Amino acid sequence: MMSDSEDTPGNNNDNPFEQLQRQLQDMFRNANFTVMPGQAEFFTEPGAKPPPPPTKEEEADDRDSVLEAIRRFHLKPRDVKDYLDRFVIRQDEAKRAMAVAVCDHYNHVRRCLEQPDATDHPYAKQNVILLGPTGVGKTYLMRTLARLIGVPFVKADATKFSETGYVGYDVDDMVRDLVKAADGDTELAQYGMIYIDEIDKIAAAGNAGGKDVSGRGVQINLLKLMEETDVNLVSQTDIMGQMQAMMEMQRGGKPGKRSLNTRHVLFIVSGAFTPLPELIKKRMNTNVIGFGTGFDRKDEATEAELLKHAETQDFVKFGFEPEFIGRLPVRVAFDALEEEDLVQILEQAEENILCKYMEDFEGYGIKATFTPKALRAVARRAADEKTGARALMTILERALREYKFELPSTVVKELEITDAMIEDPTGPLVELLEKNRHAQRGLFIQETAEFAKRFHDQHGIDLRFDPAAAEAVVSLAETEGRTVHTICERLFKDFPYGLRLILKHTGKQEFTVTEPMIADPDGELSKLVLESYREADEKKTPPSEPEPEPEPEADA
Repeated sequence: MMSDSEDTPGNNNDNPFEQLQRQLQDMFRNANFTVMPGQAEFFTEPGAKPPPPPTKEEEADDRDSVLEAIRRFHLKPRDVKDYLDRFVIRQDEAKRAMAVAVCDHYNHVRRCLEQPDATDHPYAKQNVILLGPTGVGKTYLMRTLARLIGVPFVKADATKFSETGYVGYDVDDMVRDLVKAADGDTELAQYGMIYIDEIDKIAAAGNAGGKDVSGRGVQINLLKLMEETDVNLVSQTDIMGQMQAMMEMQRGGKPGKRSLNTRHVLFIVSGAFTPLPELIKKRMNTNVIGFGTGFDRKDEATEAELLKHAETQDFVKFGFEPEFIGRLPVRVAFDALEEEDLVQILEQAEENILCKYMEDFEGYGIKATFTPKALRAVARRAADEKTGARALMTILERALREYKFELPSTVVKELEITDAMIEDPTGPLVELLEKNRHAQRGLFIQETAEFAKRFHDQHGIDLRFDPAAAEAVVSLAETEGRTVHTICERLFKDFPYGLRLILKHTGKQEFTVTEPMIADPDGELSKLVLESYREADEKKTPPSEPEPEPEPEADA
């Protein structure tokens, strides 16, 4: 029987979390390990020396430069739009609206930093809702803005949220992710941007009568978050975070900041809002404003135009709480991208998808270029996909995948991508390979010599392919559609062991690969090994003495 002073795990006076906390405290108090400071904790063996922590100057350099830029925020809306024009094609109205909203927000942040009492003045935060079809640049626009200002940026998917956080993603986790994006710097994180995509998926209209784990409850949870609230940076379900906090207390160190206020965090939400134009059309009586007698869902331009007239009542009918949509005063509608817009993205936008493909080919030593007609063909086919700029990668990958597979193993070092390659990739690729076939055989011959060099480096034995053998290897590579290296590895997989035996018996280190060895490598190797055994036996057996010649008989 245990005494009353003994602390048992099953003590009914403690809840399970308190029991776990007490046990972990005892373990940390008695354990013989070192805990390194930093965002992540690492256990080291007793006596091991952890790497030196970064100096305060090194940690503060980047942080101070970003914070100083926020304190001295000076950008004008036109400056922001000019920067966005370099990366985002079209969407002029959206870029103007975002430029004004972002400048207003960070000018307010600057005033609060310069005059702390400005924080107490009433202020409606410039949170933004973006409306438009997929692939029109909503996410890219926000990432580009965050990069310009230099603040941390996180993107979340609204469909992962749940009301409690136990079924899905807790809305407060976005703020914790923002701190991670700021490398644990809470002061910097409080000026960051949080972008929530697919917000239209949490409209409560579709959840009526059912269990609300992703609709109205999530909207309610987001209300205070988007305006101003203190978020606990260690979730109750974050065991590692709880352990880290307890270890800090055990070491007697000063605990880090445990919460973050969202007063200066800018929230942007977005969605396609596919049924919303129909609600707007019914409200506006579209015949009067000239949209025609019927709404054609195929007409993306008409749909985008209707979204620009969205009002609060339309969002409420769509399934949003009035309080929730009221926290998003800046409403930005994006235009659908047409063929000409996609051409401009390929030709004019910095860091566009063409850069990726040219870098892919450059990684294999191939300089790739695109003709103007090729870009037009890509844009035309991408427009048919109806997924915006995302379709550009779909079309390019479909057209160039085989080129990226075949050409790195060939002599081709320059590739001009034409409209014919986009429309029918296979035909031009076959022609290109046939055109370079003669030069390709020369490369394959060279690769047999490179295999022989690698063989010598690995096994210390010299191989030399005679011309007929090299031609036979090349023919196999062409017939089977494999590399010379693969063919040689298969043919000569047993040669290292066999040739070492020959080296042991005869001391021979140089061997010539002949055409019969390509046809029957195992048989030819066996012959060489047997011959080496015979040579070794002959060296061991001394030559026998010749028999004396018979004396000639005397004449009778």
